[in-house]
Amino acid sequence: METRIAVMSIIVENGDTVEKLNTILHEYSQYIIGRMGIPYRARKINIISIALDAPQNTISALAGRIGNLPGISVKTALSGVTSND
Repeated sequence: METRIAVMSIIVENGDTVEKLNTILHEYSQYIIGRMGIPYRARKINIISIALDAPQNTISALAGRIGNLPGISVKTALSGVTSND
């Protein structure tokens, strides 16, 4: 199956959804290369970056599930790098 490298940027404005977000990310953990979270206390938000190596439909499904959470924004950047491992 062909996989792509992607970076997903997530802005959490509603702290009540963090548990649901973490549950979703755990379900996709096999595709996550790395994760960085930055709490921006002055603005009361959290900024999260996720690096992924996954099939395109999996990346889209993950972004859709995260984007449906209240108070969370998500954007994805896909690279041209693919693999058939």
